[in-house]
Amino acid sequence: MNQVQEIVKLVGGVLGQDVIGTYLHGSSVLGELRPASDVDVLVVSRRRMDEQDRRTLLSGLLRISGSPNKARPVELTVVVQSEVRPWRYPPTGDFLYGEWLRAQYEAGKVPQPEPMPDLALLITMALAGDHPLIGPRPAQVLDPVPPADLVQASVAGIPNLLDDLDSDTRNVLLTFARIWTTLATGRIRSKDAAADWALAQLPPEHRAVLEHARQLYLDCPYSEESWSDALQAQVRPHVDCVLAEIDRLRARPPGV
Repeated sequence: MNQVQEIVKLVGGVLGQDVIGTYLHGSSVLGELRPASDVDVLVVSRRRMDEQDRRTLLSGLLRISGSPNKARPVELTVVVQSEVRPWRYPPTGDFLYGEWLRAQYEAGKVPQPEPMPDLALLITMALAGDHPLIGPRPAQVLDPVPPADLVQASVAGIPNLLDDLDSDTRNVLLTFARIWTTLATGRIRSKDAAADWALAQLPPEHRAVLEHARQLYLDCPYSEESWSDALQAQVRPHVDCVLAEIDRLRARPPGV
């Protein structure tokens, strides 16, 4: 049984007939999985999970996700359909598992319902990818996200991304490129495609760090990642340039 099948089986065992649909999003549908890509899955349910459901799902994901299990990291989001259809912002998610939170889970944290602005992006990707693992096509289950909410969700995580710039440089730079691309084009692209678009817009002096981040994404697991001192010195000026472009796009009048 492959990892995606294990995820589907696990979710079905917890939620049973309350699963409306399970959908791939992210790299799996925007381009292709790269060496460090997560398996991104969105589950649409008829009901909120109870505490035992949450613990069972979490325990199962800890067994099948990430390097301790010699597997790809899993990012799994569960949303109750009535929380997002009809659409409203910010949406509420019922459950989020991400491998970056493993230490918290192992210390006893159990994912709970909470506002999740990122759901606007996940739902948009799931609709565009149109890849059900089980259930009907996503357009039959989910409402499209209005462009203004997609913009708001895209920029909502910028402060947290800045906090992670030194510890997760590759992903933060690629995510900023994706935010810039989304605001400029209205489309969510794969990280490497967003970097390609951004590189064509950037002044030459700000391209090297994004070119390096893109190459790491395409070829390199996190354990082999490296940044020279010269590149590290260029990271903050690059980010300042990209954030200035994002701010400019946020300030433009609607429809321009």
